[in-house]
Amino acid sequence: MTAQNLTLVSHPLCPFVQRAAIVLLEKGVAFDRVNIDLSAKPDWFLALSPTGKVPVLKVRQPDGGDAILFESVVICEYLNETQGGAAMYPDDALLRARHRAWIEFATQTFAEGWQFLHAKDTETADTKRAAFRDRLSKLEAELGDGPYFAGAAFGLVDAVYAPLFRYFGIIDPEVAAPIFAGLPRVAPWRAALAGRPSVRNAVTDAYPELFRDHLRQHGAMIAA
Repeated sequence: MTAQNLTLVSHPLCPFVQRAAIVLLEKGVAFDRVNIDLSAKPDWFLALSPTGKVPVLKVRQPDGGDAILFESVVICEYLNETQGGAAMYPDDALLRARHRAWIEFATQTFAEGWQFLHAKDTETADTKRAAFRDRLSKLEAELGDGPYFAGAAFGLVDAVYAPLFRYFGIIDPEVAAPIFAGLPRVAPWRAALAGRPSVRNAVTDAYPELFRDHLRQHGAMIAA
């Protein structure tokens, strides 16, 4: 581990870690990334993370100690406020609040998508696909001309949703395509996020196969 001021404690598959990594890459900030095994969490990590979850961001202090941040959106907002580069929230307070609301909307959207991806039977898959599609329809009504959530500028909302959409570029296109069909704003938004360098570089080249292995190990129907 090099002596960077920022250390991101990570897991190779975690989408919430990816949010923080995307913001760090967008900001052009040098940082260390330390992966842990979530099935055998080291004691030093459990001493840092009140939730026992990644991401955790260690922020080196002038006295040589580390301040600890947890929760992905909190970390992203801290990085946006303290690092250089383009602002990733609007200056206007009302617009900023609306962006935060859509970030909160991502929590259940992610849950519906995740449960669809991991469904082990047709009934569950159909139910969760419909629920996820309903969430996407609400996003469709909010999006403008793109390519990103708020137009030309890539922001925190984009960083939050990009890891979720990444999954649907990995699974069988015949499964993914109908979910995004008939969503003329969401579909190109998803494509624009997939092409963003920070989004691509937030994971390793091995990520697609790691995720497919994960689905197989969990008995997901779509991995069969």
